Amino acid sequence: MSQKEQLRRGAEALGIALGGEQAERLLAYGDLILKWNKVYNLTALRDPAAVLTHHLLDSLAAVGPLQRQRGGAAKLLDVGAGAGLPGVVIAILRGDVQVTCVDAVAKKAAFVQQVASELALRNLHGLHARVEALTGSYDVISSRAFSSLPDFVLGSVHLLAPDGVWMAMKGKVPNDEIAQLPPQAEVFHVEQLLVPGLDAERCIVWMRKPAG
Repeated sequence: MSQKEQLRRGAEALGIALGGEQAERLLAYGDLILKWNKVYNLTALRDPAAVLTHHLLDSLAAVGPLQRQRGGAAKLLDVGAGAGLPGVVIAILRGDVQVTCVDAVAKKAAFVQQVASELALRNLHGLHARVEALTGSYDVISSRAFSSLPDFVLGSVHLLAPDGVWMAMKGKVPNDEIAQLPPQAEVFHVEQLLVPGLDAERCIVWMRKPAG
């Protein structure tokens, strides 16, 4: 099966009908990860099939849940984005979402900028900074295996819009981290994900600021 067909079927299993241009951009993004990986250590994966399942489909699994939580125009900050996961995938699928991928490592932010340029994604920006030093307001703040939930919340709470949400992609449900959350955040939903071709537990921990 071709990579394109595998991607299309995987997306279908996640309830996503991929447009032709979206599929092309996703595959081109996967190719860019592999190309840059030869020079910069963006990700531990070196195999195209693994990049497809562990990166592209894993990030695609967040698109449906995000649509349900935040349909319509939004500003999203992807923290500790690394090679741009899930931020770049969200930018490809959701043209109505302005995505900023922030990373403390300059070459990773530069890579995201390169992806935005090569794939003509006007709604995608790579930013070299520490999240604690940023200013602004975002409707969604996401992370994927970035840090513990308490660290994620404390580092970014000043950037979350009053009615905004945190979207933390995790493996197993991190009950210990949830129990240690600071008072600035509360979990309102833990969403189990099934990623096609990936034999591993995945979930999204959705959080918001407590009312009042």
